[in-house]
Amino acid sequence: MLILILLSPLPTILQLVRGSFHHIILLSHLETKIMTNKRLALLAIATTLSYTTSAFQAPIHITTGGTSARTKSLFSSVPQRSTDEASSTPPLSSLVKRVAVAGATGRTGKFVVQQLLDQNVQVLALVRDVDKASNMLDPTNELLTIRQTDLGSESDVIAALSDAKQCDAAIWAATGFSDAPDQTILDQLKAVFGLATNARGTIDAVGLPALGEGLANTPQRTSEGGAVLPKVIMLSSAGVTRPDWTEEKKLALEGCAGIPIVRLNPFGILGVKAESEEKLRNCGVDYTIFRPCGLNDNWSPNQRPIFSQGDIAVGRINRQDVAKILVDLLTTPEATGKTFEGISIANSEGYYPPSPSIGPALERLALDSETGGKGPSEEVVRATYAVMQQLLPGEKQDAAGLAMGQTYEQLDKDEEGRLGVRGTEEAPIRST
Repeated sequence: MLILILLSPLPTILQLVRGSFHHIILLSHLETKIMTNKRLALLAIATTLSYTTSAFQAPIHITTGGTSARTKSLFSSVPQRSTDEASSTPPLSSLVKRVAVAGATGRTGKFVVQQLLDQNVQVLALVRDVDKASNMLDPTNELLTIRQTDLGSESDVIAALSDAKQCDAAIWAATGFSDAPDQTILDQLKAVFGLATNARGTIDAVGLPALGEGLANTPQRTSEGGAVLPKVIMLSSAGVTRPDWTEEKKLALEGCAGIPIVRLNPFGILGVKAESEEKLRNCGVDYTIFRPCGLNDNWSPNQRPIFSQGDIAVGRINRQDVAKILVDLLTTPEATGKTFEGISIANSEGYYPPSPSIGPALERLALDSETGGKGPSEEVVRATYAVMQQLLPGEKQDAAGLAMGQTYEQLDKDEEGRLGVRGTEEAPIRST
């Protein structure tokens, strides 16, 4: 287009400038200048082009005739962080004083604690077993406080936050999903989905909203640029909404609705997790809900995360990468008030390294307040699903063909999983 403009007669150039950028003042004066210096015309054209935006760029504000009209991106209405803020993220310790970590001795939580300590952030580790925590974590670290806490008790969780002065954020790491082969299915479901229950209900349904309520009335967290930061970050799990999909949707999106944990859904654990998410959304605290796919310690860490919405992601991600994302979310205003899933793709030969910031990727996602927490429209969901299915591990890329306890690698080799053939396997769980 620029070449065509350069080759056009001057009257044509002026017509283009007038039509594209009608706010240029003193146009007649500019017209005179252009007659003697075409570089001014090019400058005006470049200025005009700088006001355009694609569907995937952050929204901008254009003022016309005294009113403000907002051009929204395809997915989100969250303003883009400033260039200065994006290029020079301040130290985490300058944006958060102390972080409460629920599930601090878990297989993901321990990495969260270490990430925070490595960045000189004080940690309040909420644990059930103090002796286990003392052996797993470093009790000599002055930044670490270990507190025995019953996550199934609202009063105990709130008391823990009150006892630890200046605790201004929390990460709920007591949940997630694992497909690691060294765990029994029972261990996976108990440890990952918070099935440690008592008379008051699951720890997710009680402890998580208690964290939100305990921090709801504390001072708002903001970035250096004034953007709101999340106070409570929830480690949830992909798949939590799929059991409630219509049969038509399950059939259309079988690649994510037909995976083993969704097909079997023992004890309705996915519904419990979905209910816990909703309680967090409604407790009045600034939050972020992250739903990673299958946590796999054998999947290489330090990979590029791929984020999506609509609960259609299937794949793998290493716990260390999940922990890094959870900690990074503390300083990512683009994540506030959003629910999204995540997988990672292998950094093959250095072509897909992790981005320095997850903010730009999350900026494109929709706010829960815009979608009721259900994600984008069905059209966007199905288009995203078609792309995400191409990122599955293995050669067959058939997540719905997996049996419970079977890996993608076994599926490629036509090997039976440890719990039997798909359709005949049963999770070895009994009600207690």
